[in-house]
Amino acid sequence: MKAKKTDQRMTFASPNFGTKLAHKKARLRSSVTANDATSRQAKIKRWIKRTLFALVSLVVILVLVFGFNFYNAIAKLTGQHNPISLLSTLTPQSLKETHGRVNILLAGYSVGDPHHGGAMLTDSIMIISINPKTKAGAIISVPRDLWVNIPGYGQSKINAAYEYGQRGGFNKKGYFPGGMGLLEKVVEQDFGINFDYYALINYAAFKDAVDAVGGIKIDIQSPDPRGIYDAYTNLKLPNGWVTLNGQEALNLARARGDGPSYGILNSDFTRTQHQQQMLVALKDKAAKMSSLLDPITVIKLVNAVGNNVITDLSVGQIESLYYDTKSISNNNIKQVTINNYNGQNLITNYYIDGQDALVPAAGTFNYSQIQSAVKSLTSSN
Repeated sequence: MKAKKTDQRMTFASPNFGTKLAHKKARLRSSVTANDATSRQAKIKRWIKRTLFALVSLVVILVLVFGFNFYNAIAKLTGQHNPISLLSTLTPQSLKETHGRVNILLAGYSVGDPHHGGAMLTDSIMIISINPKTKAGAIISVPRDLWVNIPGYGQSKINAAYEYGQRGGFNKKGYFPGGMGLLEKVVEQDFGINFDYYALINYAAFKDAVDAVGGIKIDIQSPDPRGIYDAYTNLKLPNGWVTLNGQEALNLARARGDGPSYGILNSDFTRTQHQQQMLVALKDKAAKMSSLLDPITVIKLVNAVGNNVITDLSVGQIESLYYDTKSISNNNIKQVTINNYNGQNLITNYYIDGQDALVPAAGTFNYSQIQSAVKSLTSSN
C-alpha cells in the first residue's frame, strides 16, 4: 500500500514542471539583472549630472572671483571705480607720445613697510622711454641722493620731492597731481625730458609679482668672488645666474651694501642696476604664454599690481603698453646709471648741510652733460 501511494505522488507533477520552473527562475534572474542594470545606469546618470553641475558651479564661482579680483585690482590701479567706464576701456587705446617716444616716470617707495622711517621717500626713480615703432627702450636710473632745487621747497635730495609734493598738495597745470607732479617737474628741469605717464610702485610689488610668476632669474656679476652679501637685508647670493623668490627680489631691490657687506661696490648705483635687471627679468617672465594661460598666476599678478601700483595709465593704455613692450628684445633695452654713461661718470660726491649727496660732475646744478646723455638715449632718431 505504501508503495502505491508513493507511485501516486511521483506521478502527480507534470513531466514539464522542472523545465518550466527553470525558465521561471531564469526570467526572474534576467528581470533582476535588467533592473540592476537600469538602476546602475540611473545612478551613473545622476552622478554625471551632479558632477557636471558641481563643475559648472565651480567654473562660475572661479569666473566671478577672477572677475571681482580683476575689477578690484584694476580699479585700485587706475583710480577708475565706475564699472561702466572701466569696462569701456578694456580694449587697447593709443598711447600718448613725446617725439615718437612713450616716456614714463617710475618711482618706488616703502609706504607699505611700517619699519621704514622714510617710507614716503622715493628711493628708486627711473626714466622709462619706449619707442613703439622700432621696438627699443631705455631705463635710466636717477640717483636718490642727487642734490637738486625743488620748486617751492629749496635745495634737497631728489628723493624728497615726492613727499613734499604729496604733503603740500602740489597741483600745477601740465603736471601730474600730487607728489608725482612735483617729482616730474624736478626731473624734467634737470634731465630735460617730458613725461607722458607715471607709475608709483610700493616695494612690496617686487615681492608679490615675483612670487606670482614663480621666481625670476638674473645674472649677478660682483667684483667679489664670493658674490654679494648685504648686511641690512641679510641677503647672500653667489656670482652667476641665480633664481630669486619674492622676498629675495625685495631684499635685492633694497640692498645698498651698508655695514659689513661685500660685493655691492657702488652702493646705490649697484642697487639700481639690480633693480633694472629684475624689472627686465620680470617683464620676460610675465609675458610668457604659460604665465598668461594660468588663471591663478594672472590673478596673483593683477593683485600684486593693483595693491602696490598707482598710475595714470588707463586699462586700455596698459594693454597697448603690454603689446608694445613684450616684443622688445632685451638687447634693445639700454640700462643706464649716470655714474657710468659710456664709461664716463657724470656725477660727483657733494657734502652739504651735514649730509652726503651727489651733484653733476660738470658743476653744481650744471645738468648739461646729463641732459645730453638722456637726449641721446631717448631720441627717436
